[in-house]
Amino acid sequence: MRLQQGRMESATVFAEDPVAMARYWAAQGAKRLHVVDLNGAIAGRPKNEKVIRDMIKALGGALPIELGGGIRDLDTIESYIDAGVTYVVIGTAAVKNPGFLSDACYAFPGRIIAGLDAKDGKVAVEGWSKMTGHDVADLAKKFEEYGVEALIYTDIGRDGMMSGVNIEATLKLAQSIKTPIIASGGLNSIKDVQAICELLVPEGIIGTIAGRALYEGKLDLKKAQAAADKALGKA
Repeated sequence: MRLQQGRMESATVFAEDPVAMARYWAAQGAKRLHVVDLNGAIAGRPKNEKVIRDMIKALGGALPIELGGGIRDLDTIESYIDAGVTYVVIGTAAVKNPGFLSDACYAFPGRIIAGLDAKDGKVAVEGWSKMTGHDVADLAKKFEEYGVEALIYTDIGRDGMMSGVNIEATLKLAQSIKTPIIASGGLNSIKDVQAICELLVPEGIIGTIAGRALYEGKLDLKKAQAAADKALGKA
């Protein structure tokens, strides 16, 4: 299921079987699987734990899984990591309860990614339903001090709209911190992939998340990965 600009009323279901989709993307050569418990993000607690565990089991360690959505305590993180999740993404709780993020980074070093979802430079929380007054760069620097493994930066003004990645905003954030960044929101074409590789990777961007464009056939994962490898001199 995908949203447009974070609105639940704009949700589109692209597949009824998440486990089958996980197998499909692994077979297509995905380097990492990004999973969001959307119901959990809204509720503030995990809502799809069984299907997530089924996805992990089906993949059998074939590729790393990063998971976010409704993760608010250390016990939940431990449970997911024990189940086979590689990276846990903390979003709303990182903003509303920085001490929790700090504790998580200390308890699970190398496994915690902070999600920074923003619009016009300001951070959003609770499944993007609420805007805060926090500046993205300021929070990113604070999260860097806690020792997060990476940051997922999502421009929610573009997410699900397939209008292209916000290169300028992502570049600005990358230049303000040393922590690796995963770009998210708006990825729509091979051209976007090439721009990310050429303009953002040298500044510390380690990847980009593709969602709606893949499900709607605007982007072919194998071709996108091949273009990225070529742009990075790996092909």
